[in-house]
Amino acid sequence: MNIVDSCGWLEYFAEEENADFFAAAIEDTDHLIVPVISVYEVFKKVLQTQGRAMAEIRVADMVKGEIIDLTMPIAMNAAVLSVDLKLPMADGIILATMREYNATLWTQDAHFKGMPGVQFIEKKN
Repeated sequence: MNIVDSCGWLEYFAEEENADFFAAAIEDTDHLIVPVISVYEVFKKVLQTQGRAMAEIRVADMVKGEIIDLTMPIAMNAAVLSVDLKLPMADGIILATMREYNATLWTQDAHFKGMPGVQFIEKKN
């Protein structure tokens, strides 16, 4: 299974330089899981920059994968990870979801660089 971090979705949708890195995971919808926090982050960012209609289109693309709700075990594990690794809330939730589903995380977020199960690429300017 694959999880694409919110930054990866935004990179892919904007067709930025690292879009191809995320494309295989995003387009393999049979093996794609999407934490609900990623829907929130992407919807919010696209809403702010491109409006509600485009934000809804982007979310429609995201729900082609399996949406993973924030459950009590994931929330509690995310809190522990956030404290132990000094991660922001959303990153803790994404990492806990990745571990719960034994998935690979695709990201360009430096918080995750070098972690087991993470496919990381540096953000290009």
